[in-house]
Amino acid sequence: MQHYILGWLNAFNLPYAPLIALLAILGIILIISLVVHSLLHRALLPFLHRYAEKSSHRWPKSIIDKKLFSRFILLLQGVLLEIQLALFLVGNEPIYPVLMVASQLWMMIFSLLMFFSLLDVFLDLSENSALASQLPLRGIFQSLKLIAALLIALMAISLLIGKSPLVLLTGLGAMTAVLMLVFKDPILGLVAGIQLSANSMLKIGDWLEMPKYNADGAVVDIGLTTVKVRNWDNTITTIPTYALISDSFKNWQAMSESGGRRIKRSINIDTTSIHFLSDTEIEELKRGQLLTPYLEGKGEEVASYNAQLSCDLTTPLNGRRMTNIGTFRAWLEAWLRAHPRTHKGMTLMVRQLAPGSDGLPVEIYAFTNTTVWLEYEKIQSDIFDHIFAVLPEFGLRVHQTPTGNDMRNMRIATAD
Repeated sequence: MQHYILGWLNAFNLPYAPLIALLAILGIILIISLVVHSLLHRALLPFLHRYAEKSSHRWPKSIIDKKLFSRFILLLQGVLLEIQLALFLVGNEPIYPVLMVASQLWMMIFSLLMFFSLLDVFLDLSENSALASQLPLRGIFQSLKLIAALLIALMAISLLIGKSPLVLLTGLGAMTAVLMLVFKDPILGLVAGIQLSANSMLKIGDWLEMPKYNADGAVVDIGLTTVKVRNWDNTITTIPTYALISDSFKNWQAMSESGGRRIKRSINIDTTSIHFLSDTEIEELKRGQLLTPYLEGKGEEVASYNAQLSCDLTTPLNGRRMTNIGTFRAWLEAWLRAHPRTHKGMTLMVRQLAPGSDGLPVEIYAFTNTTVWLEYEKIQSDIFDHIFAVLPEFGLRVHQTPTGNDMRNMRIATAD
């Protein structure tokens, strides 16, 4: 087309006809590009925005929000520019190769950005899906973005210097050590993300506890290089992804999915309050509905055993007798099994631990039938409130280190 314009200008004997013809061609290309740009950005894009806002589906809004359409339109403008250059400026040195390289760089950049938007749309749409909960999609997509950016950068450099990408790849072999150092964290994060997902070690929404990093809360994001944990005090802890592979951490998700959360706490009994039960105490304790079967059964067992002995049973050194601590353990286990908020399908026991300077620990090992933190703490507190209040009925006391007030009372009593 430039030849036709040049011939027309030469017919009028105009000076600088080649330059005017070139400027005319560039003006035509510019006008066509601006017209297409206006049509796409002021007619098509607003129409798509209105459609997305009215749509009841999520994907049109996601496509608009992640700028997939706008970047695709800019990519089309690069394709249109290259077509115009091939039609109007082919063979025109040096304008044609310079503009052709610019249009190809334009298409590379917006192809990369369009790929980024496509990944963001897929991540947004799969946010609440089962796939997103099983795989660290954000970290995987960040890895894909990094790889795509490196490939586009390599192609852009090869285009600018006029060399094949393979030549650059062979030259990069000598820089492998430098590249490994620069991209150490992304590489380690990618490997860690694959291991976390392949071994089902961690996913978004899990309750993670990692004391080394002061992390104790829900996982809100698994990225290429970092994992974000929202702690229970609403602070955010950022952990290197690879640290989850190289260090140990506790995932409470299995507990949440099991439907029961463990209670494992001890009550320290003052050993000086432990004694054999008298007949009067046994009759008094039989008033307890949960204790009656135990006391009757245990009483018959002890009586049968003692009847076989030919010794003096008036001394506690001979024969067997029921103790207040043993009766308390039997009542407590029966009471926990009857409790409406304990999990009946999981381990439940009351046991003694090794006695020490703080008395005799009696440990409650049971599970609640809920994993909700607030409900769990309330159930646990209610159980121990009741236990502390009922101990005097068995003649037992809780071990407690003497306080300043105890010392003052002792001094006053001594003075009197």
